[in-house]
Amino acid sequence: MTAIDQEFREIEQLLYRYAWMVDRREWFLMDEVFAPNGTIDYASTGGPGRLPYEDALTWLDKALSEYPINLHHITNISVDISGDTGKSRCYFTAPMGRKEPNGGSLFVTNAGYYFDELVRVNGAWRIAARFCDMTIQIGSLPAGHVIPPVD
Repeated sequence: MTAIDQEFREIEQLLYRYAWMVDRREWFLMDEVFAPNGTIDYASTGGPGRLPYEDALTWLDKALSEYPINLHHITNISVDISGDTGKSRCYFTAPMGRKEPNGGSLFVTNAGYYFDELVRVNGAWRIAARFCDMTIQIGSLPAGHVIPPVD
């Protein structure tokens, strides 16, 4: 495996780690995903614009609280590396769901792109800035659903 292939694989695993962290609510992993002073912009989802990652993920935890079933898919990864910095983009598909009182299930799928600025921190790749560009929502949120505000 070439050095470039190794770099790509490390960044690919970073993107997958983000998906796993969110889907499983394993917030203790956030420092293994984001660089110190890292930011996330979830404005396209109806959430907050650019915030420090800790604040953005606190909001996301609240926003997903009604939907315990999450299955992020990360595909079409493109990476551009320059020394200890880089950029990546990927597609995401993120079904979220819950069981309904009538025994059925409610599922809504969000999809779009993640655009990331990357930085190497102590030899490991981290996200310095993430911009989420949600472009598709398959299904509808229930009537009266309110996306929580940022505290």
